[in-house]
This record gives sequence, structure tokens and C-alpha cells, in this order.
Amino acid sequence: MRVTRLFAAAALALASTLVQADDAEQAIRKTLTSLQLDVPVDSIASSPLNGLYEVRLQGGRVLYASADGQYVMQGYLYQLKDGKPVNLTEQTERAGVAKLIDAIPQAEMVVFPAKGDAKSHITVFTDTTCPYCQKLHAEVPKLNAMGIEVRYLAFPRQGLNSPGDQQLQAVWCSKDRPVSLSKMIEGKSVDAPQCDNPVSKQFALGQQIGVNGTPAIILENGQMVPGYQPAAQVAKLALDAKG
Repeated sequence: MRVTRLFAAAALALASTLVQADDAEQAIRKTLTSLQLDVPVDSIASSPLNGLYEVRLQGGRVLYASADGQYVMQGYLYQLKDGKPVNLTEQTERAGVAKLIDAIPQAEMVVFPAKGDAKSHITVFTDTTCPYCQKLHAEVPKLNAMGIEVRYLAFPRQGLNSPGDQQLQAVWCSKDRPVSLSKMIEGKSVDAPQCDNPVSKQFALGQQIGVNGTPAIILENGQMVPGYQPAAQVAKLALDAKG
């Protein structure tokens, strides 16, 4: 009988917790609606800090809110582990970015495979008219030789309908994208018929996750590395991110 009462008490406690969590989510969503956020909410759940809720936005950004929805904040939540601060917010945001990038089919990318066994990969938002993108592209053979696969996404830095946008569309509409991308970066022309392509969609994704310049390198764990980096440094970052 006592065991039965214990199970019943546990079930009631669990049901109460679920109701409280549901009430908190509704209250927080109501507040976020009144704030007129222009970014959709992915999920709302309890954060590692008791009484604080974690709001994940599309694109990987994170907000925090009180259970009653009266307080909403943006900032970093740290946890002290073994005497060292761990940025929990950054970890969550990177995981969100990685999830978005991983959902992109490789058929929509321009891929330069690693030589031999692939040890890691990077995803680069690029613009063929960008000098530092051109400089990074010259490092791709070195990265491939070090076991790093390079995957490109389009990001016309001057916006849609810019010269960079037109060049990127020509690359994505060509039969051999890697060859066309390399040619375009070298200043050569590429003739390709117009086609349905993901350039505008990739540009929107880049803006969504916070890309504001090119090249923007996304590591496997979702960490963004802005700007040009030498091959050896990029490879080290890529391998560390995999671990």
C-alpha cells in the first residue's frame, strides 16, 4: 500500500511539473508576442538555472525568461565547472547553428572533398567578388590535404541582384560547380543558363545566423569564425571542433 501511495505521489508531482512548464511556456510566448520579435521561436524549456527558462530562436539565438514571462533577457549564462567558466549560452547557440547547417543537402553546396579520410569539415559562406574569400579559396588544396572537407554556401555580401549574386547564381547553375567557383574566383567568366538555385535561400540563412561579412567559416560544432584564416589555423580549429 505504501509503495502504491509513493507512486501516486510521484505521478501527481510529475503532472504538476508538466502543468507548470506548460503554463510557463504560454506566459513566455505571450510576452514574446507582445515584444514583436521578428524571429520565430523554436522551443521554450527549462534552463540549467532553476527558475529560468531558455528560449531558442530560429537561427540559433538564445533568450532567457522568467516562468511568469514578466522578465526576458539576452546575455550569456555561465556555469563554473572545475573552477573554469563554461559559456552555456554559446554552446546552445552553436548547437542551433550546427543543426541548421547540417540540414542543408550537400547537393545544394559546392564541395571540395578531403584527400583520403575526411577528418573534419568546414562550411564557408562565400562571395566570389570578395578578396579574402579568394585568399581563403587558395588555401583549400592545403585544407583538403590535411583531411578537411570544404563546403561552400553562397552569400552575396552586397545583397541580392549585386554582381556577386549574379556570379554566385552562375556558379550554382553550372554543371561543374567546383570548377566554376574556382574560375570565377580567379576572375574568369562562367557561362551557365539561368536555373532554380539556392543562392537567395543561403543568403537568408546566413543573415539569420549572424553572418555579416565574407568569408564566414562555420565549424562542425556551429562555431562561426569570421574572416580569412590560414589553412593551418583553420584545420586546427576544425579538428578541435570535431572533438
